[in-house]
Amino acid sequence: MPNLIGGIVLGYIWQIIINGVLLNFGVDITFSAKYGFWGLVVLMNWQLAGYMMIIYIAGIQNISSDLKEAAQIDGANSFQTLMNVTIPMVMPSITICTFLTLTNSFKLFDQNFALTGGAPAKQTAMLALDIYNTFYGRIGFEGVGQAKAVVFFIMVALIAFVQLYITRRKEVES
Repeated sequence: MPNLIGGIVLGYIWQIIINGVLLNFGVDITFSAKYGFWGLVVLMNWQLAGYMMIIYIAGIQNISSDLKEAAQIDGANSFQTLMNVTIPMVMPSITICTFLTLTNSFKLFDQNFALTGGAPAKQTAMLALDIYNTFYGRIGFEGVGQAKAVVFFIMVALIAFVQLYITRRKEVES
């Protein structure tokens, strides 16, 4: 459900929640960049946690009980079974979850726009919001905004491919 709620709505809901908590201290989310940053971290964790757990649960359920039983027969303790059987077999799920989390974190726009709007002084503006502000915020800077968007796309694609390459090497076949 959290992943189905639009980012703008989610940002405004969490802004109300976080500002309600910070009101006890006489500040709001835009008082300091650290409040905005941690607000974004909390929001993204809440939004993606359920989705990632479904992927991990599916990966864990896909592990054959024969593998765990064979490890137990061979004398492996619980920690050895976790490190040598469970984690290698769940590695495809880890690859997918890392990829989704990484790319969604880079593409963070609507939650950032609604939660902080980049305040204070654009210190909490993530890359996507900065590109938006460059393109639409300054007359005559549309080309600069477009150039930033192209570089941003290439950067996210490269990071994602490197992450996929590294984590796919650690996957095993059952």
